[in-house]
Amino acid sequence: MATNLFKCSTGIGVRLLFPFAHSELPLNFHQINAAINGNYHHLRLRNKKPKLPSARSLLWHSSSSFCTAASATDASATGASGAVSDASVDESVPPVSDVEDQKQKIKDAADVLDIRVGRVLKAWRHEEADSLYVEEVDIGEPEPRTICSGLVKYVPLDHLQDRNVVVLANLKPRNMRGVKSSGMLMAASDASHENVELLVPPEGSLPGQRVWFGSEDDHQNQPPPATANQIQKKKIWELVQPHLKTDDSCIAILGEHVMRTSAGVVISSSLKNANIS
Repeated sequence: MATNLFKCSTGIGVRLLFPFAHSELPLNFHQINAAINGNYHHLRLRNKKPKLPSARSLLWHSSSSFCTAASATDASATGASGAVSDASVDESVPPVSDVEDQKQKIKDAADVLDIRVGRVLKAWRHEEADSLYVEEVDIGEPEPRTICSGLVKYVPLDHLQDRNVVVLANLKPRNMRGVKSSGMLMAASDASHENVELLVPPEGSLPGQRVWFGSEDDHQNQPPPATANQIQKKKIWELVQPHLKTDDSCIAILGEHVMRTSAGVVISSSLKNANIS
């Protein structure tokens, strides 16, 4: 500080020369000039020809010390705030715009899934696979679909007969132990996959009605279903499926979008916050 510099140059004590000096505030030009003029007689007594530092020099050193301290404080604060900033900004978390873009991509993909209300006309145990049922399901087409489902452990056979279900209809057919399966019954399951329930369309839904996600406007703007080849090639189901859940009220959802038909919302009978596949 300027007070320390002056003491070193003249031998005059800090309190005597600068009684108004503050340890944390810089001296201005007028304060230093007044101190030098007012204490000149002390300087003559101590030193016949004292070498007086200029007021401007003292002001510079006073300000420099203050600025250095301030700079250090600012640097410390900046470092602290930088640390906070670094700690609070997780580079693994994408920007909000990227998150919104991804959500829209998932919603667009879900819109081209051909999810329909179906009715199980007949069901039986697969002759070659103990874990599979074979169902004939009316989804509003001229002929019922044959679908294989791995539900033997979870759903009694008599609970399948004449039951309304939700069917993913535009998957590529698969050969399952000699039976060609053309679709999938959609179900909710808990994290351990010990409990599985078929999704339930709302009362009044008819076989063949298409399911959508969101509002009535989403229904009006829903595009035609993608082909089975497109679903497979673009991995559309793989993109959408991890985001299908049930909420706290057992309602099927895709993110913030409710799964519904024109008759109401699709639900699970009792599974909350469950995965859907």
